[in-house]
Amino acid sequence: MSILFSPYTLSGMELNNRVVMAPMTRARALNDIPDELTVLYYRQRASAGLIISEGVPVSIQGRGYLFNPGLYNQEQVEGWKHVTRAVHEDGGKIFAQLWHVGRVSHTTLQPDGGAPVSSSNKVAANSMTYAYDEHGQPGPIQASQPRALSTEEVGAIKNDFVQAARRAIEAGFDGVEIHGANGYLFEQFINPCVNDRTDRYGDSIENRIRLLLETIDAVADAIGRGKVGVRISPFGRLFDMAPFDDEAQTWVAVAHAIHQRDIAYVHLSDQLTIGAERMPEGFAQTFRESYQGTLIAAGGFDRESAQAALESGALDLVAFGRPFIANPDLVERMKNNWPIATPDRATFYGNSGEKGYVDYPFHSPNL
Repeated sequence: MSILFSPYTLSGMELNNRVVMAPMTRARALNDIPDELTVLYYRQRASAGLIISEGVPVSIQGRGYLFNPGLYNQEQVEGWKHVTRAVHEDGGKIFAQLWHVGRVSHTTLQPDGGAPVSSSNKVAANSMTYAYDEHGQPGPIQASQPRALSTEEVGAIKNDFVQAARRAIEAGFDGVEIHGANGYLFEQFINPCVNDRTDRYGDSIENRIRLLLETIDAVADAIGRGKVGVRISPFGRLFDMAPFDDEAQTWVAVAHAIHQRDIAYVHLSDQLTIGAERMPEGFAQTFRESYQGTLIAAGGFDRESAQAALESGALDLVAFGRPFIANPDLVERMKNNWPIATPDRATFYGNSGEKGYVDYPFHSPNL
């Protein structure tokens, strides 16, 4: 059997195969609560060895896009219970991706119309949120001017992640993934082009990576280290993340620190497929030398390249994003060399109803 379809033990949890469904924002939850279509969407894809949910805001303050189901109130917990039950009934495993967008937000999404928060007051230039325009209509809109969190407020952010993690376990998730990638809050602290702080969360590498590591520690203490993963995007450029001098050194420090914490996994996001640059040649191997736990990567894989990465030992699990949109049975399609359908980009986000969400057919080999 191909290693891609062989079982894998993740922190004592048995996965049926090494195919991971990557987190993908779909903006389909009209009341920010999982509904019947959310349940069906994830159930259809339960043959993945592990599903990582769409980004789940840990608070109202953490939102950057409309219609994302959160984990900051009990109604959302009850909604997610139906999702996790469906996935488990069909033999799958599912982690919740916990998310705070930081400055990539808009005042219409914030409590009392306030400013988004970040490591500093620097605007994310040319960065679009999905919020309400001047006419009260949902749509893409430039991120608002943020304000810098006080040192004391940083503690509240960590607590929001802890509370969301506890709600995730209550809702039946097998674990959580802390979203530290793609230009959102944690990267806004890590990147010195954004972070101009002079407190314990700014200036040095140790200080800039502190929030991410303290949040990992706090969540691990709350729900157990084996139920915590983290997603990062070294050399990421999304949402106005600029290059900086000690970039490689910073991410190696992150790798080393996470390795010491013995959590479930690290999930690397290579941004080539979402319009940004790929990580520098050879850096993935450098990262692997510092972090030797379970490693997942996402970024344009197909069956052949995934198989090669697993056989070489570069990765332990491989995440697929967009292919899962149009192929709910992606695992079976790859295993049997059946055709891979192409998703309709026009229905990726923000549409109500079944179209482009749960109406993609399973393959029928006899047709």
